[in-house]
Amino acid sequence: MFPPGSEGFDMSQLLQQAQRMQEQLLSAQQDLTESEATGSAGGGLVRATVTGAGELTDLQLDPSVVDPEDVETLADLIIAAVRDAHAEIQRQANEQLGAINADVAGMLGGAGGPGGANPLAGLFGGAGAPGGAPGPDTVRGEIEGDDRPGPGN
Repeated sequence: MFPPGSEGFDMSQLLQQAQRMQEQLLSAQQDLTESEATGSAGGGLVRATVTGAGELTDLQLDPSVVDPEDVETLADLIIAAVRDAHAEIQRQANEQLGAINADVAGMLGGAGGPGGANPLAGLFGGAGAPGGAPGPDTVRGEIEGDDRPGPGN
């Protein structure tokens, strides 16, 4: 459980290091929750902005994609733009949490390093999200006037 050669380690030092990492993690989570990312689809014709908490805060549609005869394509473009924005948030989370993850891996004797499990995986909706939360590739919702079968239809 502890790194090899750690027979004489100082438990108080380990606890202090864990406290620092917890503070860094909480700070990173707060920063990510407050951050925003914009995704696009259709060559930028549809743009969606989401927060790190997953809230859709802005949706921009080029008038050329608004065709009452082809609502399905518009729906697909919106979904793709939201997924793109979520992927950007996940990339930001991975980047920001990378150093903390490396520290955790070091404390655990290398677990979570290259080729190992990520101790922080899923904190922001990715694989292994707590409570079975949907990942970044899951988009739920309805489009007004859409008569296709869906979660609420």
